[in-house]
Amino acid sequence: MIRKQERRLRVGVLGCGPIAQFAHLESCVKAGNADLYAICDAAPDLLARMAATYEPQRRFTDYDEMLADPELEAVIVATSDAYHVPMSIKALEAGKHVLCEKPIGVSIEEGEALARTVEASGKILQVGHMKRFDPALEAARDFVRDDMGEILALKAWYCDSTHRYTNTDAIQPLPVSSKLARRPGGNPKADLRQYFMLAHGSHLVDTARFFCGDIVAVRARLSTRFGAYCWFVETEFANGALGHLDLTVAVRMDWHEGFQLYGENGSVIAKTFNPWYFRASEVDIFHEKDASSRRPLGADGHFFRRQLEGLADTILYGAPMRGADVRDGLASIRAMVAIARSVETGERVALASVTGAV
Repeated sequence: MIRKQERRLRVGVLGCGPIAQFAHLESCVKAGNADLYAICDAAPDLLARMAATYEPQRRFTDYDEMLADPELEAVIVATSDAYHVPMSIKALEAGKHVLCEKPIGVSIEEGEALARTVEASGKILQVGHMKRFDPALEAARDFVRDDMGEILALKAWYCDSTHRYTNTDAIQPLPVSSKLARRPGGNPKADLRQYFMLAHGSHLVDTARFFCGDIVAVRARLSTRFGAYCWFVETEFANGALGHLDLTVAVRMDWHEGFQLYGENGSVIAKTFNPWYFRASEVDIFHEKDASSRRPLGADGHFFRRQLEGLADTILYGAPMRGADVRDGLASIRAMVAIARSVETGERVALASVTGAV
């Protein structure tokens, strides 16, 4: 049952493509402290279909016109990666808060430009790393923060599956498309190294940072065989912990994602599911002090709605930011660029030394 609060954030969604249809439009409708105030898309047929389904108060084919609406308070940027930074900057400069899909950008320089704009605007920008709102992972993070003590090491993996679409096509509605949709120049999937790192590696890197803090250096290797890409990344964290990250696209098995985290006063083992199942991770938290384990249920697995509600709480009531901010987004770009440079050189790469694009 949807229980709406009296004061709700008025949200506009930019882009009515698959990620908006599968995640963000429904999140606005279901959120207790937010409303779908407006939608915007350059394709009038797609805009009409989504307006008929989700019934926003206003609809726009022009982004500038949506941003000029004084009733609009926040924008969800649900577009292709190439548009994330310029569309977020436009919203911030128009005085709107932003929830931008991940990755926040494709190069360090544009990420830095966005960070400067956020600071100058005084507005809030949250990056769409929705896994931070997985309730079971939140419980694990609380244990790491409050009870684990020093972190020894993290092993984390994100392995997309050759069977992912067989699985998700059975549970997702058919996305509505349009021949009039606006697309970035070139094919984003022309360089699969870059595409897989941005689409999937951004999740893995942010998960590592969510639990272990800042990454200072990496040493990475990449193997490409039979159409599969496998990155093994040796990771150094600022707190002295060691890390091993495995990004593989795609494994010849079911979706395989999770981590093992070893600490002074306990350990965590997590299994994370394909996000479109809207199922919280299975997390086992082991407490050394009494040799016991617990597994939080995490019954509310709508990560996308939860991340919007978290942003709305911060904007409306000044609640602490629970999601990834622009600095987190920039740190993820730095890590992905460093991984790419390490693969090219075979050397250890410090994140502080890198520039350019993934």
